[in-house]
Amino acid sequence: MYLFRLAMASLANRRFTAFLTAFAIALSVCLLLAVERVRTEARASFASTISGTDLIVGARSGSINLLLYSVFRIGNATNNIRWDSFEHFANDPHVKWAIPISLGDSHRGYRVMGTNEAYFEHYQYGHQQSLELATGRAFATDPFEVVLGAEVADALKYKLGDKLVLAHGVAVVSLVKHDDKPFTVVGILKRTGTPVDRTLHISLGGMEAIHIDWHNGVPAHGAGRISADQARNMDLTPTAITAFMLGLNNKIATFAVQRDINEFRGEPMLAILPGVALQELWSLMSTAEQALFIISLFVVVTGLIGMLTAILTSLNERRREMAILRSVGARPWHIASLLILEAFALALAGVVSGVVLLYVGIASAQGFVQSNYGLFLPLSLPSAYEWSLLGGILLAALLIGTVPAWRAYRQSLADGLSIRL
Repeated sequence: MYLFRLAMASLANRRFTAFLTAFAIALSVCLLLAVERVRTEARASFASTISGTDLIVGARSGSINLLLYSVFRIGNATNNIRWDSFEHFANDPHVKWAIPISLGDSHRGYRVMGTNEAYFEHYQYGHQQSLELATGRAFATDPFEVVLGAEVADALKYKLGDKLVLAHGVAVVSLVKHDDKPFTVVGILKRTGTPVDRTLHISLGGMEAIHIDWHNGVPAHGAGRISADQARNMDLTPTAITAFMLGLNNKIATFAVQRDINEFRGEPMLAILPGVALQELWSLMSTAEQALFIISLFVVVTGLIGMLTAILTSLNERRREMAILRSVGARPWHIASLLILEAFALALAGVVSGVVLLYVGIASAQGFVQSNYGLFLPLSLPSAYEWSLLGGILLAALLIGTVPAWRAYRQSLADGLSIRL
C-alpha cells in the first residue's frame, strides 16, 4: 500500500505530464470503444433491417442487387415483374401474405415506394417489430395519399395535411415532376432506424396514377394529359411492379417455393432469403469494418507508447529520487514495482476517463446520430467483449511498465547519489 501511495505522490508531483499522458490514453480508449460500439450497433441494425420475411422476389439479377433496391432503396432494378406473375405466387397455397413493391420515383432525394395495405400489416423489422404510425393513418381509397417515414417528415418538416409533389426518377434534383398530381400527407410512421424512415409510401394505385398519361417514359402534353380527378375514376391496377416480399405458412416450404420462383417459366425471376443475402452483403463490408477497428487499436498503442516515453524521459530526472529511496532501505524490486504501479495508474486513469468520455459523447450525440444516420447508440453498460478490450489495455500497460521498471532496477546506488553533468 505504501508503494501505491508513493506512486500517487510521484504522479502528483508531475501532475501536468501525468494529466496529458492519461488524457492521451483516454482519447484513444474512447475512440476504440466508440468504433466498437458503432460496429456492434451497425451490425445489429443492419441485420434487423427486415425480419419475418421469408423470401424477396425480383427480376433475375444478383441477390445483393435485389436486396439493395428492395430493402435499402439503393440502386435500381434491372427489370420489372408482371402483375400477373405476382398474383400467381401471391395465391400460392404455401404463401401466407405477399407485399408488392413498386419503385422508380423520388421526392427531394428520398425514394418513393408504391405498395398496398399488406405492407403496414406484415412488414417487420428488428425483433419481429411491426410498423406503427406516430400520427395519422395509412393510405386508403384515394390514390393521392402518402405515408412518410420518420426521417422524411423530420428533415422536410412535413405534417398531416401537407401537399407534396413527387418527381420522376431517383435523382436529388429532377427536372420532371408530377406536379399535376400532388399527394396529401395522411400518416407519419414511428422511427424504426431502418430505410423505412427514409421512404415515402404511396399506394400502387397512386404509383399507377402519376404515370397513367406517360408513354415510353415521356409525359403526355396538351389534350393527352390526364388530371388527378380523371385518374381517380380510372382502373389503376398496375401492370408491373419492381419486386415483392413473401411470408410463408410453413418455413419448411421456403426452399420449395424459392425453387419454383427461380424456375418459373412465365418470366425470369429471382427469389432470395433475406438473412442469407444480408450476411453476404455484410461480409463485403467487413474489410472496411475491420480496418477501422485496427486503426483504432493502433491509436491505443500510440497512447501507451506515449506513456512509456513519458516515464522513460522522467527516469533521468529521477535518478537522485531513486537513489535516495535505495539509501533509506528500498530494494531494487521496490523501485521497479513503483514504476509499474505508476504505469498502471496512468492507464487506469486513462481507461476510466475514456469510458466517461464515451458515455458523454453518446449522450450528447445520440439524437443526432439516430436522426441523420438511422443508428441508435444505447447508453448501456460495456459488453463482455468491451470489458475484455479494457482489460487488455490495462494488461498492456503493465507489460509496457516493465520496460522503465527494468531500467530503474538496474540503476545502482552510486549512479543516483551524484549525477554527472
